[in-house]
Amino acid sequence: NTLHVHLPCENWNEDHVSSWLQAIGIKPEHIQKLKAEEVTGPVLLNINESYLKKLGLGGGQIQLLLSKRDELLDKSKTIKKRGENREEAKHEVVSSSDVTSPEQPLLSSDLTETSVSLPQSRYRKFNDNDEHFSYIKHAILPPETGIDNLITPCHEYKSLENACKLELRKLKIKFASEVIQFACACMNMRANGTIHFGVMDKTKTSYKHGEIIGIPIEDKEIFQEALDYIENCFPALHSDARKCIKTPKFIPIVDKSSQTQNWIVEVDVVPMVNIVRDKLYGARIPKFNEKTNKVEYEQKAYYQRVGPNTPRITEDEHVSFIQALKDLDQKREQEENNQNQTQAHFKEDLERKLLVLLTRGKKYMDNTLRYILVSNRFDQENLQNIKFLAQMNIFCVFDYDPDSKSSGLCHNYKEHHAVNLHFLHDYDHRENTVDLIKKLQLFDRTSWIFCNGRSDYNGGESPCDEKTWIKTKKKLLKRAVSVICNEILPKGSFVVLFILTSDVEQPLVDTFHEFYAEMSGHEDIVIISVSRENYKKWSSLAQVSCSLDTLEQISVVGMPMSHVNATIQVHQLTCHQDGCLPVSNNGVCFIKSVDVEHMNSLEVVCVDQCDETNVNLMEQEQIQKIEQYFYQGGKIDWVNMWLADNNKCEEVIKRDAYAEINKMLEDLERSDSLKRSIENINIYHEPGSGGSTVARQILWNWRKKMRCAVVKQSYQATTVCEHAVQLWNYEEVDKNACLPVLLLLEDCNADYQDDLRRELSNAVTTMKISPSKLCFIILCCKRSLDPERMCTALPLRTVGVTHKLSPAEKKLFSKKAGSLKLKFEPEFILTFVLMSEEFEQSYITGFVENLLKEIDHSSLQTQLIKFVALLNSHIENSYLSISHCEAFLGLGIHLDKFDKMLKSSETHISSVRIIHHLIAKEILKQLSSYQSQSEIARSLLQDKVLFDHRFGRDDFRKFVRDLFIKRTKKSKGDPNDSWFSPLIEHVRETEDVEKAIDLLKLAYTRLGIHLDKFDKMLKSSETHIDSVRIIHHLIAKEILKQLSSYQSQSEIARSLLQDKVLFDHRFGRDDLRKFVRDLFIKRTKKSKGDPNDSWFSPLIEHVRETEDVEKAIDLLKLAYTRFDEDAFVAQQLARLLNENKNFEEAEIWAKRAKSHLPQHIYILDTLGQVYKKWFYSKHDAICKKNADIQPEDITDIIDTAKSFMELAEGEPETVNNPRKWLLRKSAVYAKLFFHDIQEDEASDANIVSPLMRQMKIFQLGGGNVTTILYLLSDNNKQRAGAKLEKIINLFPVDLNKDLDQTELINFIFCQIVLSCASPGSGKLLSIEELQNLALDV
Repeated sequence: NTLHVHLPCENWNEDHVSSWLQAIGIKPEHIQKLKAEEVTGPVLLNINESYLKKLGLGGGQIQLLLSKRDELLDKSKTIKKRGENREEAKHEVVSSSDVTSPEQPLLSSDLTETSVSLPQSRYRKFNDNDEHFSYIKHAILPPETGIDNLITPCHEYKSLENACKLELRKLKIKFASEVIQFACACMNMRANGTIHFGVMDKTKTSYKHGEIIGIPIEDKEIFQEALDYIENCFPALHSDARKCIKTPKFIPIVDKSSQTQNWIVEVDVVPMVNIVRDKLYGARIPKFNEKTNKVEYEQKAYYQRVGPNTPRITEDEHVSFIQALKDLDQKREQEENNQNQTQAHFKEDLERKLLVLLTRGKKYMDNTLRYILVSNRFDQENLQNIKFLAQMNIFCVFDYDPDSKSSGLCHNYKEHHAVNLHFLHDYDHRENTVDLIKKLQLFDRTSWIFCNGRSDYNGGESPCDEKTWIKTKKKLLKRAVSVICNEILPKGSFVVLFILTSDVEQPLVDTFHEFYAEMSGHEDIVIISVSRENYKKWSSLAQVSCSLDTLEQISVVGMPMSHVNATIQVHQLTCHQDGCLPVSNNGVCFIKSVDVEHMNSLEVVCVDQCDETNVNLMEQEQIQKIEQYFYQGGKIDWVNMWLADNNKCEEVIKRDAYAEINKMLEDLERSDSLKRSIENINIYHEPGSGGSTVARQILWNWRKKMRCAVVKQSYQATTVCEHAVQLWNYEEVDKNACLPVLLLLEDCNADYQDDLRRELSNAVTTMKISPSKLCFIILCCKRSLDPERMCTALPLRTVGVTHKLSPAEKKLFSKKAGSLKLKFEPEFILTFVLMSEEFEQSYITGFVENLLKEIDHSSLQTQLIKFVALLNSHIENSYLSISHCEAFLGLGIHLDKFDKMLKSSETHISSVRIIHHLIAKEILKQLSSYQSQSEIARSLLQDKVLFDHRFGRDDFRKFVRDLFIKRTKKSKGDPNDSWFSPLIEHVRETEDVEKAIDLLKLAYTRLGIHLDKFDKMLKSSETHIDSVRIIHHLIAKEILKQLSSYQSQSEIARSLLQDKVLFDHRFGRDDLRKFVRDLFIKRTKKSKGDPNDSWFSPLIEHVRETEDVEKAIDLLKLAYTRFDEDAFVAQQLARLLNENKNFEEAEIWAKRAKSHLPQHIYILDTLGQVYKKWFYSKHDAICKKNADIQPEDITDIIDTAKSFMELAEGEPETVNNPRKWLLRKSAVYAKLFFHDIQEDEASDANIVSPLMRQMKIFQLGGGNVTTILYLLSDNNKQRAGAKLEKIINLFPVDLNKDLDQTELINFIFCQIVLSCASPGSGKLLSIEELQNLALDV
């Protein structure tokens, strides 16, 4: 509904204009004409009388429209000018239009007035001496009030805008006269009251009523001395007046834009009943006489409060007023007594408030939320009560205590957990976010950021005073907060907790301001203040960003730290305790949590893993979510298996592979012979077949027999080895008796596995452990599309897990499927159902067809799913972050209007609804004159943002669905029994039955197709980033296949590359760029378990084979631009063009790649391949010409050969005589390109050129270490030996003189491999000769 949108007039559309015209009184028929003529906001601003006459408007209507339009323009300019001076005041207000919003006439008769939205303020606590309280410049206090009850103070404002410029004596008299008149009225009314000076009253100025302006004060005594007039003003009852009128209070005004300090002066009046009983007060008001230059007193008069005003009591009212005093006294006495009782009995439920704030409404605290802690100095008593912090998932700490590491919070926390010590400048990074996370180890341990230096640190980070901190560190704080909130942690995944345990200083408050700004409000910020006095100072300074009312909502004040500690621990799902490890004597030993965290490259699985879980706090719904996540395709969690062991959920099926691996481990454990220090067991599994589950089940069930851990491959093999050794000998006495360590490696590359094995082997050797002592078992679990083939390499230590189920497994899965379907819908345990069906292609096809039925291919969510499907089909472990999805779908809309009619819903979801259904009905009735109910309902159904937004979606969809189908029933208290829902009844009876039918058709479509359809096959990624990916790559492939009939893969990829929102979005950007880049350059390899070796990435292969090679070329060109002229994308493009025989362009792109990486061997090879294939092509063309060969043909082919030669030799050669050059080089090129080398030439290394020797060695497989070692894979050792002897024959006699270092290394490896293939060969050198050669390397 456009009436709900704040827009400047320049942005109005026809509906906005129509609404405004209706508000100013233009006749409906004229409004329709203007709407038909497409009169928008810009047109309205330039419309003239002659145009309106042409449309048939009368003179009066024209005059009205133009005059109101001019008023609108004038007020807009005034407000804009004033708004420029008040920008600092807009701290917590959603920006709105500077001109009239079209909906304003609906709210009041004066709503054509335009105003700048200013923050609301609240009063200082009545009759309270809060020295920390302050006001914000230009904030708005509530309107002046009359008497509601006698205890709640009434308020009166005086700006003193002109009076403060007077000489001090006149100012004093002005102040005294206003105070005494107001006080006299309050005392007579027996009502509390406060008069405020420096707040705009009803005088006609550019300021708003109640706006805080303040007055400059040079001498506070002037205002205090003004009360000395009391004796003369209340001659007989001046002692009563002294008791009731309190001393002036001076409230500072916070104004960042001004260097001068302004103040609000407030005087409280407290007419206690024991002072004013049975008395009527009259006052002589002091006035300054300009003629006599003296103070004079008006005649005695009696005053009262009437609404927000203070008039005199007239003679006619005098008697009745006196008669009413007795009732007023009784009422005052009663309310004073009630107030005392209320204060005595009111106690805030701080336990519930604390839990709700910290858990977002859950009944317990788990690790689903991260916490950022902000603190200052803890005293020793509070340090004894921080155990609850040890059990919280703390991401980082902003610590303002310089002694924290030596004697404060950090020192105590380190007894429980390992921490990384940082300073603010560590977050002022220039590298990408992934590198920063890795460098600072942000997700491995709690990061402790010393925001004001460290007293025990000698590296230039000493503590500083407040002013120095602002100069040197405030910018670094802003940067650190921005990086964490915008690049590292997604919104909604963390809570910022401020713990105030000592005196509040400005830097701590600045931290609040920065988080408030970066998090777009107070949501997910919590404040715990042990001292009420500290909180008063805190709130006074923090209100610059956040109103005092809001601060109170998010603050827990006055709760001792011991109570906080106990309260939170009771509700924590896990209690902090040390773990247990098995030891060689069949017992267990304790391992401290801090020691486990120092082994941060390992996820250690303890004997008592998960035993600290308080299962009594877990609801059945939470247990089912854990189960559902696993059966939907998520990685199994330790708590899942712990719950199964404790009969809290169903047991997880063990596939046959589990028994095979279990037997291998038992054999290794029992056997004393043929045992090595490090053993390998490999699991190759098809994606989704349960291979990783088998691996984790092995670790879980062997954790009491061996020490078990999962390797985090983000760490180097040397670090993992160091930590594995620490785990191996932890608390063990005899190193030769230590239990083996079972290390799980998941989806690692072969090099990493080899590096880790080598490091562990070196470590065992260094420790002088017996070679036959089993120390480490590496359980390597890898995805493979052909697990059975991968088992052939090491059949005794390799297990394959496929989608195919054995007969025994089929029975288990069938039985399990039956029990799970009683608890879950099949689509929400999709991976398990697919496994039960053995990933049958027909089942997958049918499932996806049903999923995509009637889908809207133009919708944003469908486009998003296309992108995810494209990535997941081709790139392993790829995903899109939730943050990217929200940005793409344009989420983040909020409402600004109708605050008076909205209230929060009483649910865990932050929401709004109109405060009463009768008000809602009336609003709908009045709005229906602009837009019918059927049109409003249609707009609601068609609103993509509302239906696409995931949070609270189920409730929203239910409400909308009920709107169309829920009928009224007398039995449920409704006024009647209806045939249809009230909305449909209304539309068919008051509008048109056809509209009702169309609405129901639209509702059928809308409520049938939505993002929930995709939830069945989406799951969160196992990363610290909240993200989505399709639950199985086969599902992704099938979705992509079926969607390709509407939009080809090349078109989807092009749309993905061109989507600025996704690529410009900061959070998770590095991962997205990597996934999309791999989409274009990552090839498949059999050695890595892929079904084949591809020439190009699967996407490019698909596009060139099934669509068009030109589309593939265009895609790579677009990718080259998107990825900032990436050298490897250019290389792939050159390869594709070369394959397509477009040699000229291929050369351009290969050279372009070479310009970025001049020495990269693969790029140089690509350029060489272009020249080689180009040469062959030109040669074939020349051969076909026979007698028609032209000289330019020869020159052209020579140029190509020359280019290759220059590339091979590394330097250009000038050719002065092409004929002689061709004669000199022709033999080399003939042999190079046509492999026409005679056997007798090849046998003698000294009669061929160095280039020919190298080329022949390469041809035989001796060109590098990898190909030399590969010769050992030949099962025919005699053949391999003969080939190696041929290669060795090609090396010259004088090895040291004629070979460079690389060739020398290759020769040594040839000797080593030959000794393995043919130990008796005559070509083998002695070990001494090889050692001498190695010294030259």
